[in-house]
Amino acid sequence: MRIKVALFSFSALALLAFGVKAEVTLPKVLCSNMVLQRNQSVPVWGKADKGEKITVKFAGQTKAAVADTSGKWKIMLTPLKASGKPASMTIKGKNKIVLNNILVGDVWLCSGQSNMEYPLNRNTKRYKGPKATPDVAAAELKKTQPDNIRYFYVEKNYKPNEYKTKGWVNGNDSVLNNLSAIGYFFGQEIQKEAGVPIGILSISWGGTRVEQWTPDWAYEQSPIFKEQASKKDFKIEGMHPGQMFNGMLAPVIPFATKGVLWYQGESNLMVHDSLHYCDKFKLMVDTWRNLWGIKHWPFYYVQIAPHYYSHRTKDRYPHDVETLPVTWEAQAQCLKIPYTGMVVTTDLVDTIKDIHPWNKWDVAHRLALVALAKSYGRNIEYSGPVYQSMKVMNDKIYLTFAHTGSGLVSKDGQPLTWFTIAGEDGKFVNAEAKIENNQVVVSSPEVKSPKHVRFGWHEAAQSNFFNKEGLPASPFRTDAPVW
Repeated sequence: MRIKVALFSFSALALLAFGVKAEVTLPKVLCSNMVLQRNQSVPVWGKADKGEKITVKFAGQTKAAVADTSGKWKIMLTPLKASGKPASMTIKGKNKIVLNNILVGDVWLCSGQSNMEYPLNRNTKRYKGPKATPDVAAAELKKTQPDNIRYFYVEKNYKPNEYKTKGWVNGNDSVLNNLSAIGYFFGQEIQKEAGVPIGILSISWGGTRVEQWTPDWAYEQSPIFKEQASKKDFKIEGMHPGQMFNGMLAPVIPFATKGVLWYQGESNLMVHDSLHYCDKFKLMVDTWRNLWGIKHWPFYYVQIAPHYYSHRTKDRYPHDVETLPVTWEAQAQCLKIPYTGMVVTTDLVDTIKDIHPWNKWDVAHRLALVALAKSYGRNIEYSGPVYQSMKVMNDKIYLTFAHTGSGLVSKDGQPLTWFTIAGEDGKFVNAEAKIENNQVVVSSPEVKSPKHVRFGWHEAAQSNFFNKEGLPASPFRTDAPVW
């Protein structure tokens, strides 16, 4: 495998070039105050002189390794039990490094573009709508934060081996101002529910596409994209892959984590990338899982929110009101990738003129529901209604759903909204939709012989169709193409 990025910090090479013996060095993600992942083998790695013997001592374990011909070394700690008691790790070669105040619990990687990057200190007071509770994030910043939740924030960077970070800190550090709000609120909820220390890796960059978080060599090896990638200085839909992967993500590989939270897709929508988005997302997921060496690594992601894309005038391509629903459909198709989960955000938008829904605590809560159900074994409903099947009876279509929870409801008690129906001619008209026996019955006097239903098939769709657990239904169409 040809890898164009370096996964470690190689600052010691300059010393070697001048004949000076290099000290043992560690990547920045391995430092005091970190949280190590419980119940997994935990890698500890770094650089040293070629052939140098390295020992690592932690939690009663002593592991040894010998640096290879390029000076790389790595040991694997035997799976650790959760511990909120601060502990120290000693790494010794020709020099000794002591890392202090280490906890053991669950670590989650938060990544994506601006809606994941969206920081805790972002001003939300300009929103005055009925859903607005703008003091939530501001209040969190004023709290004395617990020491059992730690954060590792990586600053924006696209140059390999030059990434900047303050290291692992708790929430009382100024890093909290820049931290992913979703990561923060997710960590708070999971810590309360799981009762173990939590680590949050916050690594995002606004305006980025999924290609930029995937190494270029993955495209070169992909059966789907290798023809495009075989050209010199190749680009995928006008974008050369790998910049954010190289500059921000690669340096933390293979730090052990429990799973990934992902919020991205807007930038791919803007280049009309729905047809290939799921292929690209799967390529990224598979590549990350292989590099981390965690085959069943959970990826829980956010389906992007309603927004007036059709009103945008500066994007490369024009959009219509169905550009976003087609992207929603592509994101929903990504659930076919094993060990994934998706949350819907159609109801969390204060104004669809803004591409950034501000109440990230609700997004984080829904991600936490998915994680608690899929990664922590809780018997809870974690999704809103998901279309399952349809049956035509006379002039009506009967729809069945998965994730009905304790029942289907209209959230506001009014008739269900954003359902349309069509006959053989494919002309969709507004439909009446009623909940009967935990199904939805859809009809219209304008369509005597119905064939298909669409739900939420518009960029402005913010429907009242939920389950009783308060989770919104995912948009769909029964006339969907074969993906």
